[in-house]
Amino acid sequence: MTDPHAHPAAAQPADISWGAIRAEAARLRALFEGAGAQVVETSILQPAATLLDLYGEDIRARAYVTSDLAMGEQMLRPDFTVPVVQMHMAAGAEPARYTYSGEVFRRQEVDSGRANEYIQVGYELFERGTPAQSDAEVFARIHDILAPLGLRAITGDIGILMAAVDGLDTTAARKAALRRHIWHPRRFRALLDRYAGRLPVPPSRAALLMADDPMADAGPLIGLRSRAEIAARIDALRADAEAAPLAGGDLDLIDAILAVRETCFNALERLRDIAVDMPSINSAVARLAERMEALAVRGIDVAALEFEASYGRSQMEYYDGFVFGFTSEDDPMLPPVASGGRYDALTRQLGQGREIPAVGGVIRPGLVVRLGGGT
Repeated sequence: MTDPHAHPAAAQPADISWGAIRAEAARLRALFEGAGAQVVETSILQPAATLLDLYGEDIRARAYVTSDLAMGEQMLRPDFTVPVVQMHMAAGAEPARYTYSGEVFRRQEVDSGRANEYIQVGYELFERGTPAQSDAEVFARIHDILAPLGLRAITGDIGILMAAVDGLDTTAARKAALRRHIWHPRRFRALLDRYAGRLPVPPSRAALLMADDPMADAGPLIGLRSRAEIAARIDALRADAEAAPLAGGDLDLIDAILAVRETCFNALERLRDIAVDMPSINSAVARLAERMEALAVRGIDVAALEFEASYGRSQMEYYDGFVFGFTSEDDPMLPPVASGGRYDALTRQLGQGREIPAVGGVIRPGLVVRLGGGT
């Protein structure tokens, strides 16, 4: 008899059954329930408008999109965090701990060997008070669950790079653009080089900016932007072209931050040295020190824990502070077995005037089973 819950063989290795993965997902979720988390469910189809507002058109490259006349454009759930945040901000009490399990869907147009459908089990913590304690709780719970697998744990902190951008001696518009592209390393680097005058202005843009009336010979408007919107964009480009270039020393400090890749104690000392010349990161570095203390209290060997300042920058764009991942050194081609981080800004974006500090993480039970863990 055909299993109505069967899935395509390409979704996971052929020698691992969906039954085994679901059993492991149930076990993991029960562990989070035992820690006081409330079980929540979210719809598999999510409104595309929300995700597009958050991530822009780039989300289409990694999500499955569909539409109908009644519901409009929808996306197969790319992860759980956004709908869980929406649910909490609409009606959740404080503090709150949530857990969930279910399928997520990611397009894999480049690497056909990676699953386009797999199960996630997550733990999300919404709590005011001391962020370092919440960060440590989420990391330690996942760390302890995965300890039998002997995985490599990596931590980072995107908040340090954000603080560095905020401290640059440049215009607010340039800072906003850099913050927007922190999660796109190549674009971020191109912007830094352009703002520092290291990249020439494209001839087409130079001609546009020098023209007395750039729209004089533009012809009829056929796009979605109005004439006023186009004019405002040209004015913004002209203002940017007139701004003073970024100082080379500031770029060197940004590069120094991005190059930090040490154990946590060594990374902390290196970042404190950088903060002498870039005081805008002092608060973020102090939060790193507080988190290290909180992790040590929970039994984490902080002396051996790795820290990479650039970790997490090519993943989902809602992380804005502490980030972490657990990977297999025996099978480095596997995606992270678990990952997570802090996403305070996301609660503000989805909270309609409200916000609350939040941190969470997800485990992929299919990878746990593949690596010989679980039940």
